[in-house]
Amino acid sequence: MAKVCQVTGRKRMKGNNVAHSKLRTKRDFSLNLRTKKFWSEEEQRFITLKVSCKGMRIIEKNGLEATLRKSMEKGLVKVV
Repeated sequence: MAKVCQVTGRKRMKGNNVAHSKLRTKRDFSLNLRTKKFWSEEEQRFITLKVSCKGMRIIEKNGLEATLRKSMEKGLVKVV
């Protein structure tokens, strides 16, 4: 799977390294992605997601089930 957060939908960004001489070369701004297991109380099993740190904070705030429902509506998480 690509480097995309399954909760927020964030992707890596492209940009430039800028030297003192204003010479520009391409670079990537990578996400802080982690593969993390979350315990689903409804399904009584672990769910593995590839999430950014912001995605983890959203799961802590709103709960796993509500966050997964919103992600499925956006098409970021596949139903298993």
